[in-house]
Amino acid sequence: MSATEGFWPGEAPPATEEQEDVQEPEATVAEPEPLAWPQPHEKEPEAEAEAESKAEAESKAQASVAQPEPEPEAEAEEEPEIVPIGHVPGELDIPDGVAVLEGSPSGADRTVGIVVSRFNGQISNRLLESALEALAAAGVAEERITVMPVPGAFELPIGAMALAKTRLYSCVIALGCVVRGETAHFEYVAGEAASGLQLAGLETGVPVAFGVLTVETAEQAEARVDKGADAARAALEMADLFSQLRKQARAG
Repeated sequence: MSATEGFWPGEAPPATEEQEDVQEPEATVAEPEPLAWPQPHEKEPEAEAEAESKAEAESKAQASVAQPEPEPEAEAEEEPEIVPIGHVPGELDIPDGVAVLEGSPSGADRTVGIVVSRFNGQISNRLLESALEALAAAGVAEERITVMPVPGAFELPIGAMALAKTRLYSCVIALGCVVRGETAHFEYVAGEAASGLQLAGLETGVPVAFGVLTVETAEQAEARVDKGADAARAALEMADLFSQLRKQARAG
């Protein structure tokens, strides 16, 4: 009986000795799968160095480009210094043929009342001295001058009004000094003194001259003590003007 006898077809025959000595082949090691395509190529060192040097060169080139210099700011033009214009006496050009009625600072036959503030007396005294000298130079006799002191500049208007209402004086001169301080007191006193003295003249018809200094500092006041003389001459001129006007009206 052959080796295959006694077995159904498809059955494996029993292993023979020769077959038992045959070694099974070793399992093959699986090869790594190929990487997907395309694969990113690493930069070669030379190419990478070349790219870096090119970028650095471009950066230096951009830095070397001259940046536009900022336009210099226009220098602020110096504003011309404004010099305050003081009271400048002068003559008027009046055409010929026009009637002119003008007074002169003459003291002949004039009686003068002076109201003076005691506040800031060191300045008020010098204003009074200046006014008296101007009146004397204009020919006003001392006995025809009356001086009435009041506490301060705020009382000057009512003092001037009282003198003017007596009708004993051709004109009234108000003298005083108000120096600016740290509060609003200056504005109230100076403003009321000015408007009150003007009202005294308007209500009585007697010329009232404003000889009140309204200054920032005592030094400014010291430099303006001659304003007493200016006020005296202005009062005499207005008194003479009013006298001529009354005579003209009577002759009328």
